Amino acid sequence: MPITQENATWFAETFGKMVDNVGQALLGKEDVIRLALTTMLAEGHLLLEDAPGTGKTALARAIAATVQGTHSRIQFTPDLLPSDITGVTVYDQKTGSWDFHPGPVFSSIVLADEINRASPKTQSALLEVMEESHVTVDGVRHDAGRPFMVVATQNPVEQAGTYRLPEAQLDRFLMKTSVGYPDRSALTKVLSDSARPDRSQKIPAVISSSAVASMSDLASENHVEPAVLDYIGALVEATREDPSTRLGVSTRGAIAMTRAIRVWAASQGRAYVLPDDVKALAEVVWAHRLVMDPDAEFAGATATQVITAAVEKIPAPTARM
Repeated sequence: MPITQENATWFAETFGKMVDNVGQALLGKEDVIRLALTTMLAEGHLLLEDAPGTGKTALARAIAATVQGTHSRIQFTPDLLPSDITGVTVYDQKTGSWDFHPGPVFSSIVLADEINRASPKTQSALLEVMEESHVTVDGVRHDAGRPFMVVATQNPVEQAGTYRLPEAQLDRFLMKTSVGYPDRSALTKVLSDSARPDRSQKIPAVISSSAVASMSDLASENHVEPAVLDYIGALVEATREDPSTRLGVSTRGAIAMTRAIRVWAASQGRAYVLPDDVKALAEVVWAHRLVMDPDAEFAGATATQVITAAVEKIPAPTARM
């Protein structure tokens, strides 16, 4: 059943408390925190492309602490193996049985640091768990639990020795954004507490992991008018027909948008979705999914420009279908 206005009000209040709590560790970055929490509650994954030292690890730790979850960090390197991520099955001579030793992927929030430094084979170890929320090792399925979110990072510079993420993997990230450097006032506060720079270790929990799963279930029932769904479809088709692209937004990308706007609307206390929600999230949900035409890209065309052109070209619905 669609959520009630009372449910939406509670959701927005709880969401606001989570944002404020994470904001104690990541100063002056409310917009990024809201996107990250929206991604988690939509049961998606987040890709951060940013320079080192901007607070990506602090963001992941703070979210895990806020939801009483666990946190793990995987430093991706060229010699990392898939089993280093998923875990291995080890034979126990005493019991004569095979025991599964879970890898770091079995955490509420998994930080995949510099994911593009690992080989494509190792990167692909994340594909199953990102899509299905479980890992299959030696034919046995192991569930990742809820909440579960992969926060992957990649450095926009120093591309030597890196492997470009394949389109199939990029498509599995619900959003792509960046943290960016703090403003002057936020930086001053960080420097004043430089003896203990990791603020994420001091923040308390705001909500339990089971309650987070309930919030996700609640948001998934938020009402979306058929006119808004048709609007999403029209924007998707516009990206596919744009001469600057080889591949536009996929069906998975359209589904990801629908999941994201349901959470985004609920976080603002609404039991319904507006076309403006689609516009607000269009770039972060869709830009990384586009495959640009090499000639157009060489001429200066970007995925952001394609998304912006689609939003400007397609009129937003003003009435129900």
